[in-house]
Amino acid sequence: MKSVCFYFNIHQPFRLKRYRFFDIGNDHYYYDDFANDDIITRLAEQSYIPMADTLLEMIRESNGAFKCAISISGTAIEQLQLYVPEFIDKLKQLADTGCVEFMAGTYAHSLSSLEDPEEFMREVKQLDRILLRLFGVKTKTFANTELIYDDDIATLVAGMGFRNCLTAGAKHVLGWKSPNYVYKAATAPNLRLLLTNDKLAGDISMNFNRPEWDEYPLTADKYMDWIAATPEQEQVVNLFLSMDTFGTFLPESTGIFQFMKALPRFASERGISFSTPSEVCSHLKPVSELSIPYPLSDIDEARDVSAWKGNELQNEALGKLYSVAERVSLCDDRRLKQDWEYLQSSDHFYYMCTKNMKDGASHAAFSPYDSPFSAFTNYMNVLADFLVRVQEQFPESIDNEELNPLLLTIRNQAAEIASLNKEVTSLRTNILNADEGVPVVIEEVAETEVKKADAPAKKRAPRKAAAKKTTAKDTKK
Repeated sequence: MKSVCFYFNIHQPFRLKRYRFFDIGNDHYYYDDFANDDIITRLAEQSYIPMADTLLEMIRESNGAFKCAISISGTAIEQLQLYVPEFIDKLKQLADTGCVEFMAGTYAHSLSSLEDPEEFMREVKQLDRILLRLFGVKTKTFANTELIYDDDIATLVAGMGFRNCLTAGAKHVLGWKSPNYVYKAATAPNLRLLLTNDKLAGDISMNFNRPEWDEYPLTADKYMDWIAATPEQEQVVNLFLSMDTFGTFLPESTGIFQFMKALPRFASERGISFSTPSEVCSHLKPVSELSIPYPLSDIDEARDVSAWKGNELQNEALGKLYSVAERVSLCDDRRLKQDWEYLQSSDHFYYMCTKNMKDGASHAAFSPYDSPFSAFTNYMNVLADFLVRVQEQFPESIDNEELNPLLLTIRNQAAEIASLNKEVTSLRTNILNADEGVPVVIEEVAETEVKKADAPAKKRAPRKAAAKKTTAKDTKK
C-alpha cells in the first residue's frame, strides 16, 4: 500500500527592531516586540489554529487513519507561549491523538549545522527537551533548518541517536532516481533518509490558487489520483509544507481547508494510507545508499545554501557571530545566551540575500527591510553590541584555549568559598548556642550518634539479652 506523509513546518524568528550605530553600548534589547506580537497573533488566527482544528477533524473523522508530522522551532514555541498560548494547547491535543509525530530540529531554526557542530548538537538537544516537557513526545526523526543536509550533517544526526532524517528531493542530487523511496545515508548506514516530493507539494503551496495553472482547480480526488498514478513500486510520497501556507498564503476563501478535509476519504477509496515518518522507516527498507557531499536545502530552484551564504555580507555576519560560539557556551549569563540563540535564526541572513534570480523576489517579500544592505547594517549594529557584552565577560586578550582551565579554576574556587561560608555559618551557630547555654554538638559526633540510633534492631538485641542474664544471676547471689 502506498503511503503519504504530510509534514507541517512552524517557525517564527524574533525580529530585530531598528538598531542604530549610536545604540551600541547603550541599548541591550534588540527585538521588535510589537511586530513579533502582531505577526504571530495574526498567523495563529488565520493559519495555525484553523489548520490545527482541521488536522484534529481529519484524524477524528478518519478514526485515526490520517497521520502526519509537525516540526516547530524553539523560537516559535516561545512566541506562541507569550502571545497565543491557546495554540500550544491545540498542539498538545494533536500530540495526544497519537497520530502526529513531532520532529527534532534546531532550536532557533539556525545555520549551526553548517558553522559549528557543537552548537548544532546543543540546539537540537535543547529543542528535544522542550518538546518532551510540553507535549510528552520523544523525537525519532530529524528535520534540519529548511531541510539542510549533507554527508557530514548525516554523521552528526546519526551520532545523536536519530534513525530517520527528512531532506529535500533535489533533482541535482537524485538525477534519475525518484524521491518516493526510503534511502540510507552514505556516511551513516543506519540513518534512513526521507526525500520530499517537491512537485506534488508545490501543486498545493504554489498552484492551488493560481487560475492560470493548467490543472486549476485542484480537487482532493484529482490530487489523490495523481498520487495513485505514481509507479506501483514507489513506496512513499513525502509532502513538506509550511503551516503558514494554509490560511495565510492560501486564504480560507480558496477552499484549502475543505480540500485538506476531503483527502482521507479519497485516499481510502484508492487504497492509499497516511503514515508518520517513523512508521514509514520502520516498515520500509532502504532501496539504496545516497551520498550528498555538498549541502542542499529546500529553498529556491538551486536547492543549495546560497540563500544564506551566497554573498560577502552574509558570510561576514555569520563569521562574526560564530567566532564567539565557544565563549558564549562557557558563560552563565542567561540573557546573553538567550540573545545568542535569537541572533542565530537563519531568517536574519536570508534577509541579506542578493541573488539575482527569477524567484528572487520571494526573498524581499519576507524581509522587513528596504534592501539586503539595510538588513546587514541593522544586524551588524546589533551584533556589535552583543560582541561587546561577550568581550566584557571574556576579553579578547584571552585565547579560547585558555578559557576552559581559567573557568575551571574560577568554579573550583567558588565551590571552595561556598564550602568555607557554610563552615563559618555552622561555627557561628554553635557559638550562639554556647552563649545561650545550649550544648554545642559537633556535627561529626552528631552524625555518628544518628547512625548508631538508626542501626538495625537485630544488631542491638544480643547486647540487651546479655544484660538481662547478668541481672538475673546477680539476683540469685
